[in-house]
Amino acid sequence: MAIWLIRAGSHGEYEQKFIQENRVYVTWDDLNVDLGKLSERAHLTKALTERYPDAKPKAIQNWVSQVWPFAHEVRKGDLVILPLKTQPAIYVGEVIGDYHAEPQGPNPFFHWRPVKWIGEAVPRVNFGKDLLYTFGAFLTICRVQRNNAEQRIAAMRANGWKPETITAVTKPPAPMTDEAAEDSDLEDLGRDQIAQLIVSRFKGHGLTRLVEAILKAQGYTTYRSPEGADGGVDILAGSGPLGFDSPRLCVEVKSEGGPIDRSSVDKLLGAVSKFGAGEGLFVSWGGFKSNVQKELAASFFRVRLWTQKDLLEQLFAHYDHLDEDLKAELPLKRIWTVAVQE
Repeated sequence: MAIWLIRAGSHGEYEQKFIQENRVYVTWDDLNVDLGKLSERAHLTKALTERYPDAKPKAIQNWVSQVWPFAHEVRKGDLVILPLKTQPAIYVGEVIGDYHAEPQGPNPFFHWRPVKWIGEAVPRVNFGKDLLYTFGAFLTICRVQRNNAEQRIAAMRANGWKPETITAVTKPPAPMTDEAAEDSDLEDLGRDQIAQLIVSRFKGHGLTRLVEAILKAQGYTTYRSPEGADGGVDILAGSGPLGFDSPRLCVEVKSEGGPIDRSSVDKLLGAVSKFGAGEGLFVSWGGFKSNVQKELAASFFRVRLWTQKDLLEQLFAHYDHLDEDLKAELPLKRIWTVAVQE
């Protein structure tokens, strides 16, 4: 069983297509050639050179090394890792069919393989830091082999995708080459480290305290329910010095690793009416099931959903205005680095 990393667009723009259609695609524009009929890599090099005449030879060879395995090396039973850009989670799929070519498109979906999603929206923090480093590679398609990845992911699958054991995570990683380091997304790796720190220091109801601190930094006056039964809401937040002005929010915070379903969000909407608020905010560290955002279009002006990614973005935006004690618990420093381009 091999494990393959396959991305759904540089910005995650094809994620829902991959997930909803139970397929993974090669997403190179204009590559309308049947890869299965190419007997040598040189033929693929020629096809890419014809379609990308301005590309440098080194770039062409890099693309060949990614596209060729999709048709010629991936096998039924192999696993696919799909890191999401829209939320800090990973989908894991099992390849259940052969390579298919559709030269008529639509562009760029000329090449696909059927998959069965066996791990849906698994939180990134469930994986060891060394595996996340590998998943952060800038390559669109590549095989994942470092750090005993195949055995560790198989163990996670057998354990229902729960966080890796301490033994697996603390095993000394394989040495990182300069080339591998250059090919990793440092921004994602930094977010993973911050997320792991939040998980360790703001467990359970502690995450509610962090969300409240961010809302206060935004100018809200808040009330946080004590730990335990909360009557359907974790935080009440209102604008103005006393919190009587609009907008007035009912906030529900879930720190669990699994994605939230539609019924949980409906309960928050009920609490909005119960408490006389105007809007609701649902914060889910484990994200939301894929149908939630789509089904809540009719409630756009009543509820907002924050995934882990949204929470981190709000944290970064308002970090300077957080309480000093909280910043001491969560020490962060802003840095600048060169943006690597393909």
